[in-house]
Amino acid sequence: MTETLLTVRNLRVVYPGDDGDFRAVRNVSFTLGRERLGIVGESGSGKSTTGRAIMGLIARPGRVEADELRLGDTNLSDLNEAGFRRLRGKRIAMVLQDPKFSLDPVMSVGKQIAETHRHHFRSSKAEARHAALEMLHSVHIRDPERVYDQYPHQVSGGMGQRIMIAMMLIAGPDILIADEPTSALDVSVQQQVLAIMDEMVRSRGMGLILISHNLHLVSSFCDRILVMYAGQIVEVCEAGKLHEAQHPYTRGLLAALPELGHRRDELPQLQRDPSWMIDLPAAVGASA
Repeated sequence: MTETLLTVRNLRVVYPGDDGDFRAVRNVSFTLGRERLGIVGESGSGKSTTGRAIMGLIARPGRVEADELRLGDTNLSDLNEAGFRRLRGKRIAMVLQDPKFSLDPVMSVGKQIAETHRHHFRSSKAEARHAALEMLHSVHIRDPERVYDQYPHQVSGGMGQRIMIAMMLIAGPDILIADEPTSALDVSVQQQVLAIMDEMVRSRGMGLILISHNLHLVSSFCDRILVMYAGQIVEVCEAGKLHEAQHPYTRGLLAALPELGHRRDELPQLQRDPSWMIDLPAAVGASA
């Protein structure tokens, strides 16, 4: 039986408003083992909010509620900000969309990676530098000594994302959440970055949550897929069987994908059904 690294049961993310509470995420349930799990859906479907809730990154006045939110033997619902800071990077890490907004512009990239190592392992400057150089090498960056001293504005988008992956993995977390990690990159380098991330996750036996709106990418990269609509999971399927999806929302997304060699005058529009907004049982997303 696969080891369960993360358990999410009936997760809700709620924001207060003038007309009452708005539930950005509702009834979301799933487990994650040492596997690659994809979360797909349109913008605003709750994908990124789900990832941020797990990381403890929902800013006030938003609040996170769950029947169970557990990382291994740690109850995430009981943690304050200091508790989450001890976990982030060490046990669970998150790569965001665009490295130029995530990296400190006035600190060299190498020092930023080394700082993460020093924070979690109380290592010396020399030890942290050595570990950072090894991580730069492991994400296939040539001449890591030179790149170590460069600043974020001096590196390309693809290299910046490799640097972010190195920073997030240097402390050896069990889980990596990647939120649209290739959306800001040229098509030519997207596959390179994904291949590096896949290599690191597989070699370390980690769990991966890949958040994306790109159905083709997720189906070719992940083992399982959760499809989200209006803040909740509407369908769960094996990545290799995405074409067998049954929910009309998933079918509509697949139908709207352009295909090389298959010309159409126009792509079909997704016809939404109000019934999709009705709360589904939390168990919908709980099983593989």
